[in-house]
This record gives sequence, structure tokens and C-alpha cells, in this order.
Amino acid sequence: MAHYVAIIEEAGPDLAVGVWFPDLPGCTSAGDDVDEALRNAPEALQLYAEGVVSEGRSLPSPRTLTELKADPEVVDDLDAHMVALVELRTRAHAAE
Repeated sequence: MAHYVAIIEEAGPDLAVGVWFPDLPGCTSAGDDVDEALRNAPEALQLYAEGVVSEGRSLPSPRTLTELKADPEVVDDLDAHMVALVELRTRAHAAE
């Protein structure tokens, strides 16, 4: 199974916790707290993957955390926020 790095952003006590995937632009999730946001993230990832495949495209292979840390567009977010690995339950559609 593929695991994508998710960035978890806590904006404050009265705001939702956001989750986004650097390798999958536009794939986001949220929750009232970190636990809920992480519980919601696999479903967001699955729906995103289904949408990409239905458009006839392939998902990019997930990058490792080391690879993402070398990306100047992502490194500041990795330093400022929590990260987690989120499993994409069906690997068949991700690029090899």
C-alpha cells in the first residue's frame, strides 16, 4: 500500500485542524482536532485518488519525507507543522 506524507496544520483553538498532501495538490481534509483530522484524511485521499483515476490520470508516486525535505516549496511547512503518513488503501492506481 502507498503512504503519502500529510502535513497537519493547527490554526488555533477555535479553528479546524487542516490536513494536506504535498504530493497531491488540492487533496485536503480537516477535523475539529488533530485526531479527527487524521481519521478523516484516508477518506479524503481515497476520494482524491478516485477522482484522478476517473479523469484518466495516474497518481504520482509518494515521495519520502527525506525527498520532501529537499523540496524548497515544502520544507518550511515540514519544519512548521506536524506530519503523518496516510495510507492509500488501493495502490493499483498510483504510478510505479
